[in-house]
Amino acid sequence: MKEKLVIIVTHGPDNQEKVTLPFVMATAALTMDVDVTVILQAAGVLIAKKGGCIENVKAPGLMPLKELMNIFLENGGKLLLCTPCVKERGIAENELIEGSNLISAGTVITESLSAKAVLTY
Repeated sequence: MKEKLVIIVTHGPDNQEKVTLPFVMATAALTMDVDVTVILQAAGVLIAKKGGCIENVKAPGLMPLKELMNIFLENGGKLLLCTPCVKERGIAENELIEGSNLISAGTVITESLSAKAVLTY
């Protein structure tokens, strides 16, 4: 059985490093044959909005966030979004990037308990 990593992102595009570093770690873990789930909560859900702010997120010294997220999703990464957080920000489900899955609090707990490690940004 493969090891599993959960990464929780609570920051939005206003903190470019804190939304980019989780996907640096996630893509690195995928290359190590680790199952990776990224959970977006609070302002973190904003980076999953189509045509949104993700286009402009480029932290110094790191790949652009859009490229990292594409690599993450294309290589089997799992992207989960807090349903209440999405609704609170007025984002419709059809406005989310492909690969986004809306979840409840119970799923966050289940995913976290099944992981070897949980990183939070």
